[in-house]
Amino acid sequence: MEKTVSVCKKIVCLLLSAAIIFCVMHIFCGCFEDNKYDGELLRLHIRANSNDRVDQDVKLKVRDAINDYVSRNIDKTTFDAAYAEIGERLDELSDIASDVLKRNGFSYKARAKLANEYFPTRAYKDVTVPEGYYDALIIELGEAAGNNWWCVIYPPLCYGEDFEYRSIFAELFG
Repeated sequence: MEKTVSVCKKIVCLLLSAAIIFCVMHIFCGCFEDNKYDGELLRLHIRANSNDRVDQDVKLKVRDAINDYVSRNIDKTTFDAAYAEIGERLDELSDIASDVLKRNGFSYKARAKLANEYFPTRAYKDVTVPEGYYDALIIELGEAAGNNWWCVIYPPLCYGEDFEYRSIFAELFG
């Protein structure tokens, strides 16, 4: 009987410890109901033709045109809405990027695709996106062998909508 009580105490202590650890992680992570981030990300990557200065410069012009289009025309209220609309507009996105290239004197074209790819950990402003496999709108310019520019379409980190990571800890003690 004494052995059973001792085992029960150990199990209760382990469960309480796990609950405390979970709560502390939850507080510091800032992931709770009011946060708009629901665990799904739709990334945007614009891959330059090469790392030559001219290819990197035109990549940023393509970025501006694509961001302008996405900010005005894509519903970014949910992952599913953003993903579906991007999927329906891949040809249009390719054309926008190719037009920028053509206007700037480049003979190579752009291709837009949706893909699920592995990405390393990246930080954008105050937000860190951990490594892993993510869905992404990928705009490939020419050979797409150069450095890329990236951001997140959903949740809308790049588009001026209200998006914030909140921390219960900061709200309680800040």
